[in-house]
Amino acid sequence: MAWLTDLWNQITQIFTTADMITLAIIAIVVLAVGWMTESLASIVTMTFIGLVAFGILEYVRALTGVGMPAGNHPDAMALAQADWHNFLSMQVQGLVAYAIAFAVLIGVVSTVKSLVFR
Repeated sequence: MAWLTDLWNQITQIFTTADMITLAIIAIVVLAVGWMTESLASIVTMTFIGLVAFGILEYVRALTGVGMPAGNHPDAMALAQADWHNFLSMQVQGLVAYAIAFAVLIGVVSTVKSLVFR
Protein backbone atom coordinates (compact mmCIF):
# COMPACT_ATOMS: atom_id res chain seq x y z
CA MET A 1 0.00 0.00 0.00
CA ALA A 2 3.02 2.29 0.10
CA TRP A 3 2.76 2.76 -3.65
CA LEU A 4 -0.80 4.06 -3.20
CA THR A 5 0.34 6.59 -0.64
CA ASP A 6 3.18 7.66 -2.92
CA LEU A 7 0.75 8.07 -5.81
CA TRP A 8 -1.66 10.09 -3.67
CA ASN A 9 1.20 12.33 -2.51
CA GLN A 10 2.25 12.83 -6.12
CA ILE A 11 -1.31 13.81 -7.13
CA THR A 12 -1.67 16.30 -4.27
CA GLN A 13 1.77 17.68 -5.06
CA ILE A 14 0.56 18.61 -8.55
CA PHE A 15 -1.95 21.06 -7.12
CA THR A 16 -0.10 22.28 -4.05
CA THR A 17 3.25 23.13 -5.66
CA ALA A 18 2.03 24.61 -8.96
CA ASP A 19 1.87 28.35 -9.47
CA MET A 20 -1.39 30.14 -10.22
CA ILE A 21 -0.78 30.35 -13.97
CA THR A 22 -0.24 26.59 -14.21
CA LEU A 23 -3.39 25.96 -12.16
CA ALA A 24 -5.32 28.30 -14.48
CA ILE A 25 -4.01 26.40 -17.52
CA ILE A 26 -5.07 23.11 -15.90
CA ALA A 27 -8.54 24.54 -15.20
CA ILE A 28 -8.95 25.83 -18.76
CA VAL A 29 -7.82 22.53 -20.30
CA VAL A 30 -10.03 20.45 -17.99
CA LEU A 31 -13.09 22.62 -18.66
CA ALA A 32 -12.55 22.59 -22.43
CA VAL A 33 -11.88 18.87 -22.69
CA GLY A 34 -14.63 18.02 -20.21
CA TRP A 35 -17.05 20.10 -22.25
CA MET A 36 -16.07 18.23 -25.43
CA THR A 37 -16.46 14.79 -23.83
CA GLU A 38 -19.65 13.14 -25.05
CA SER A 39 -19.66 10.24 -22.60
CA LEU A 40 -17.45 8.74 -19.93
CA ALA A 41 -16.64 5.91 -22.34
CA SER A 42 -14.09 8.20 -24.02
CA ILE A 43 -12.39 9.33 -20.81
CA VAL A 44 -9.03 7.72 -21.68
CA THR A 45 -8.87 9.41 -25.08
CA MET A 46 -9.99 12.75 -23.70
CA THR A 47 -7.45 12.52 -20.85
CA PHE A 48 -4.70 11.98 -23.40
CA ILE A 49 -5.94 14.98 -25.39
CA GLY A 50 -6.03 17.05 -22.21
CA LEU A 51 -2.48 16.09 -21.26
CA VAL A 52 -1.21 16.94 -24.74
CA ALA A 53 -3.04 20.28 -24.68
CA PHE A 54 -1.61 21.02 -21.22
CA GLY A 55 1.90 20.26 -22.46
CA ILE A 56 1.50 22.49 -25.51
CA LEU A 57 0.07 25.37 -23.46
CA GLU A 58 2.89 25.09 -20.92
CA TYR A 59 5.39 25.19 -23.81
CA VAL A 60 3.71 28.31 -25.22
CA ARG A 61 3.74 29.87 -21.76
CA ALA A 62 7.47 29.22 -21.40
CA LEU A 63 8.08 30.46 -24.94
CA THR A 64 6.30 33.76 -24.33
CA GLY A 65 8.10 34.24 -21.04
CA VAL A 66 4.98 34.67 -18.91
CA GLY A 67 6.05 34.67 -15.28
CA MET A 68 9.72 35.15 -16.15
CA PRO A 69 11.92 38.21 -15.60
CA ALA A 70 11.80 40.80 -18.39
CA GLY A 71 14.09 40.13 -21.33
CA ASN A 72 14.48 36.44 -20.54
CA HIS A 73 12.86 34.88 -23.61
CA PRO A 74 14.35 31.48 -24.46
CA ASP A 75 15.09 30.12 -27.91
CA ALA A 76 12.15 28.05 -29.20
CA MET A 77 14.25 25.14 -30.44
CA ALA A 78 16.36 24.96 -27.29
CA LEU A 79 13.22 25.12 -25.17
CA ALA A 80 11.55 22.34 -27.18
CA GLN A 81 14.64 20.16 -26.84
CA ALA A 82 14.87 20.82 -23.09
CA ASP A 83 11.16 20.03 -22.65
CA TRP A 84 11.54 16.81 -24.61
CA HIS A 85 14.49 15.71 -22.49
CA ASN A 86 12.57 16.58 -19.33
CA PHE A 87 9.63 14.50 -20.57
CA LEU A 88 11.91 11.54 -21.31
CA SER A 89 13.40 11.69 -17.82
CA MET A 90 9.98 12.02 -16.13
CA GLN A 91 9.13 9.24 -13.73
CA VAL A 92 6.19 7.01 -14.62
CA GLN A 93 4.60 7.76 -11.26
CA GLY A 94 4.46 11.46 -12.11
CA LEU A 95 2.89 10.78 -15.49
CA VAL A 96 0.32 8.43 -13.93
CA ALA A 97 -0.47 11.06 -11.28
CA TYR A 98 -1.13 13.70 -13.96
CA ALA A 99 -3.25 11.21 -15.92
CA ILE A 100 -5.35 10.31 -12.88
CA ALA A 101 -5.81 13.94 -11.87
CA PHE A 102 -6.85 14.98 -15.38
CA ALA A 103 -9.13 11.95 -15.81
CA VAL A 104 -10.96 12.60 -12.54
CA LEU A 105 -11.38 16.33 -13.22
CA ILE A 106 -12.48 15.76 -16.82
CA GLY A 107 -14.93 13.10 -15.63
CA VAL A 108 -16.41 15.50 -13.07
CA VAL A 109 -16.83 18.28 -15.65
CA SER A 110 -18.37 15.86 -18.16
CA THR A 111 -20.78 14.45 -15.57
CA VAL A 112 -21.87 17.91 -14.43
CA LYS A 113 -22.39 18.94 -18.05
CA SER A 114 -24.46 15.82 -18.70
CA LEU A 115 -26.62 16.44 -15.63
CA VAL A 116 -27.20 20.12 -16.37
CA PHE A 117 -28.05 19.71 -20.06
CA ARG A 118 -30.28 16.68 -19.67
